[in-house]
Order: sequence, then structure tokens, then C-alpha cells
Amino acid sequence: MNRILHISFLTKRLLTFIIIILMTGYSFASGTQVKIIKCYPNPATSVVNFEFQNGGDKNAILQIYSFSGKKMKDVSLASGKATVILDNDYYRGIYVYRLTDKNGRIIETGKFQVVK
Repeated sequence: MNRILHISFLTKRLLTFIIIILMTGYSFASGTQVKIIKCYPNPATSVVNFEFQNGGDKNAILQIYSFSGKKMKDVSLASGKATVILDNDYYRGIYVYRLTDKNGRIIETGKFQVVK
């Protein structure tokens, strides 16, 4: 029974690692990322800024999720940049952002850290 629990725990850890790799857009082939969105400051304390690097799709939506998967905010990037105020709903930890086009296709993902 203990062996089954141990294998189950390792499986969950491996799946979590794979999800993080996929959500951050890391490329094993080149070892680098081509970023469309600039996210700063990172780590953040009270606000986090997002900017398109090369114009970008003005119809794109930026979605922010807590590390546990809770959707925190949808942000329009029509102006090419956005500022998110890290109010009391944002606790210390890692947050994931996902940039999607108007059809819902994922353009880019990344993460930032909140240190309050």
C-alpha cells in the first residue's frame, strides 16, 4: 500500500513539472524563449506591468491564474500594455499568465512572482 501511495505521489509531481514546462513556453531544442510579452517587475510587490514587445495582436486577452489554477483576472491588451494592481486577492507566490488571441488560441505563457 505504501509503495502505491509513493508511486502516486511521484506521478503527481511529474505531471506538475510537465504542466509548468508547457505553461512557461520553454523550448528544449534551443534552450531559449521568444517572448512577445514583457512582464515587469518580476518579482512584483504591488503592481505588475505587461507590454507587447513588437506591436502584437491588439485583440489579445491576457489571463492571469494563481499557481493552484484559480483565474485571477482577464486583461485586454488593446493599448499594447496593461498594469495589474496586486490587491488583497494576490498572495505571495507564483502566478501564471496566458496570452490568447480572439479565437482562444494560446500565443504565449509565462509566470511572475508576487512577494508581499
